[in-house]
Amino acid sequence: MLIAALVAFAVASSFGWGENAERLATNKAIDTLPQEMGSFFEGNRQYLVQHVTDAGTLDAKIAADEHKDFIQLDHYGPFPYTALPRVYTAAVAKYSRRTLETYGLLPWQIGLSSKKLTDAFQDRNWSEAKVAAAALAHYVAAAHDPFNTAVNTDGKLSGQPGVKGRFDSGLVDRYQLFFFVKPNEAAFISDPTDHAFEMALSAHSWLENVLLADRRSHQGLTGYADEYYDRFYAQAGAVLVRQLSDASTDIGSYWMTAWINAGRPALPSQ
Repeated sequence: MLIAALVAFAVASSFGWGENAERLATNKAIDTLPQEMGSFFEGNRQYLVQHVTDAGTLDAKIAADEHKDFIQLDHYGPFPYTALPRVYTAAVAKYSRRTLETYGLLPWQIGLSSKKLTDAFQDRNWSEAKVAAAALAHYVAAAHDPFNTAVNTDGKLSGQPGVKGRFDSGLVDRYQLFFFVKPNEAAFISDPTDHAFEMALSAHSWLENVLLADRRSHQGLTGYADEYYDRFYAQAGAVLVRQLSDASTDIGSYWMTAWINAGRPALPSQ
């Protein structure tokens, strides 16, 4: 079974979700697609689930110091961070390219990855479409992790080091058999980059809830063993499942949007 196979992959990604979370969201995303797309994505389900975590090595043209997997929105002032232009050229003009690279490029990377999948569909390059779809799923999933949207990316600034791994890997690895991840049907996205900012903003709004749940769960304990995780899941599990469900919906929506923007080409079964 796929769920059983997912348990074997317990090592966390440096950014994004943990590997199990990305695979779970990608697997669920395939079921959100319209029938015209279903055979291609169903036929490549195993490939997509296996390779969604590979995105960091897929594009060798982008330098290693360009942080594509996150965006630290709170570097740019108070919520909802309107000081940061969503158009990349305007953001560069205001803050410099180096600043954007330092504090993360995730929404713009999602826009680029969406265009790359659209181009692969237009060219009928099905092998490239598989690679691009997996990479796009990785970045879209990353935008739903609250810790990928903040300067306090791993809880160190609030005295909670390791909280990102406990939330996006530890909880998933321990409790995914109990998850009820139920995404909505895929929907067309009119502006992939702008929607990526909205995903990141929505994820960011849950950050303080998760940090508070972590602090409460650790009260009276000296480590992070079963009792801690049972408490943490009771308090933060609903946020986690919601974000995974939304990630699945958005992954499917980005795939479908790329296909529609490519002119709805007939897709092969593999």
